[in-house]
This record gives sequence, C-alpha cells and structure tokens, in this order.
Amino acid sequence: MIGRALRHIVSPSVRRTFPASTLQAITQAIAAGERHHGGQVMFAVEADLPLDALWRGVTARQAAERAFAHLRTWDTEHNNGVLIYLLLADHAIEIVADRGLHGRVAEADWQRICAALREGLRGRDPAAALVQAIDEVSTLLAGHFPPGARSDHDALPDWPQILG
Repeated sequence: MIGRALRHIVSPSVRRTFPASTLQAITQAIAAGERHHGGQVMFAVEADLPLDALWRGVTARQAAERAFAHLRTWDTEHNNGVLIYLLLADHAIEIVADRGLHGRVAEADWQRICAALREGLRGRDPAAALVQAIDEVSTLLAGHFPPGARSDHDALPDWPQILG
C-alpha cells in the first residue's frame, strides 16, 4: 500500500508524458478508425488516483470502469463503445468494452492489445504504440460493426480525455 501510494503522489504529469503532438496523433487515429467501423473508441489517461481511492483499494480496472461510466462511453446506440484507459502511476492499461461487444470479442484479444501497448510505451515511439493500439481496436470493431451499422456518428469525442 505504501509503495503504491508513493507512486501516486509522485506520478508523472500527463501533459509531460503526452505532449500535444501525441494527443493530436491519438485524436487522428480515433477519427480515422471510426470511418471504418460502426463503433466508438475513446482514450483516457489519468496520472494518479486520489489517496482516498488508494486507501479503499481501488484497482486500475475499477478506475477504468469508473471512467467508462463517467465519460459515458456506454452512451452509444449499439452499446459498442470501447475505452482505452491508462493509469500512469500504476503503469496500468485497461480496455473496457460495452456490452454490445461481449461475446463478440474475446478477452484475450483485449489483453493482447494491452500487452502490445504496454511494450510499445516502453519503446522509443510511444505515440506510434498508442496509434497502433487504437488501430487494432478499430479493426476488431470493424469485424463486428461495419461503418453502416452506426447511426450515432461521433457520439463520443475523438480527442483524449485527461482525467483527475
């Protein structure tokens, strides 16, 4: 608990970790992907959790699910929103998919994307890793929700959501 709390107290700045050029690349990747599928993709990043959340033992997954609800990622006609969530202090990556994707996309597919993104973020070009993850999510969505399946075009914002 103390080690995790310390990581959250001294967590890296989202703005320093994700400069404007990276945020713009994420926005463009989401917009480009959504032209090829009928789903909705959101990206959210949080530097740290409040100390009371740490005291209650809130996990990165629980924080991602809270963000999914708070950002209304579920608010699509076909229940096909997907949130890619990063919690910097925990080095955690979570993908939360709406109920319209349950039974269509295997948990192993989401985990594979998270693992590749985690590895890519350690590399020389984190922006490329993020764009690749967004492209992979878009490919999965296109297989189940072709572009014509969406009547709520851009129901969710394409730009990254900075939380906290």
